[in-house]
Amino acid sequence: MPRITQSRVTRRCSRTAVAVAALALIATGCGGTSGEGAGEQGDKGMAIAFDIGGQGDQSFNDAAYAGLEKARAEFGYKGEAVEPKDGESDADKVQRLKQLARQGYDPVVGIGFIYANATKEAAEAYPDTTFGIVDDATVKVKNVASLVFNEEQGSYLAGVAAAKASKSKTVGFVGGVDVPLIHKFEAGFAQGVKDTDPKIKVITQYLTETAEEGGFSSPDKGKAAAEAQIEKGADVIYQAAGLSGQGVVEAAAKEKKWAIGVDSDQYKHKALGAYKEYILTSATKDVGGAVFALAQSVEDGKPLSGEQRFSLKEGGVGVTESNPKFGQIPGLKAAVDQAEKDIVAGKIKVATTP
Repeated sequence: MPRITQSRVTRRCSRTAVAVAALALIATGCGGTSGEGAGEQGDKGMAIAFDIGGQGDQSFNDAAYAGLEKARAEFGYKGEAVEPKDGESDADKVQRLKQLARQGYDPVVGIGFIYANATKEAAEAYPDTTFGIVDDATVKVKNVASLVFNEEQGSYLAGVAAAKASKSKTVGFVGGVDVPLIHKFEAGFAQGVKDTDPKIKVITQYLTETAEEGGFSSPDKGKAAAEAQIEKGADVIYQAAGLSGQGVVEAAAKEKKWAIGVDSDQYKHKALGAYKEYILTSATKDVGGAVFALAQSVEDGKPLSGEQRFSLKEGGVGVTESNPKFGQIPGLKAAVDQAEKDIVAGKIKVATTP
């Protein structure tokens, strides 16, 4: 049986109306109460439902999984991570989240804005379960924590780094899907480049119009886009494309150009190890930290709810310095450090739309 902390037992059992029933629930690991909104299989801890691309994307989903792994180690429960299906509908996502809640997982977290509608419906059906959604989506249900980030701020720093590293005066941006969330990455990056060197040209390409077309899950599409940008003179390419970004990194490394990773520190990912010499930096989002924070709040009996924003000031976004060359390119680190200070101080306002 998964370990159940006293805080979690207290939280769940306080929902019962009769003291005798509460004691019985404790003895049996706090099984569900009546109605659809209660778990049936006991308290199993956190469950996450992956975004398109799934585990192994070396980016967004893997960052979320790191948060689950930390919760498992900290709280001693099994937890669960569920992969998406090809071509699935919103109804499929709803059923996945409901099933996890029904099985006794708490919190249940949808990874990605594509879970917005599903999270709302599932949360309304299971009011005694805490739900979370990660990314640029706010779900206004009382038992939902919307974990959102200022992606444009980290992307601005990536733009500063790109401008300092570029010798050709041309850099590229590859977005996975043409949606508002990825527009934030583009906007911040382009502004960072132009504020650093107005003479630098930024080439932008989105891989698909919709996620269903594979914009976040097709390395071949990312590779082709990067190759086209390199042919046009780009010597630094920033990708915000999920699994597709692996193709961008591969193409850049093959031509000995710089790639900039996204969401997690891609310099450290084993699957990209052959190309890490050419991963200048990564614009990160502390998705793992946000996911763990939600798990911690549930353990403490004080579940987070409403919008929970993670910005540069809180360390929720930023850029990495794992590649030694980050500190060796003249003026790069100093420029990035100064830009970070100016954003936090409010001297630089970063746009969220291109």
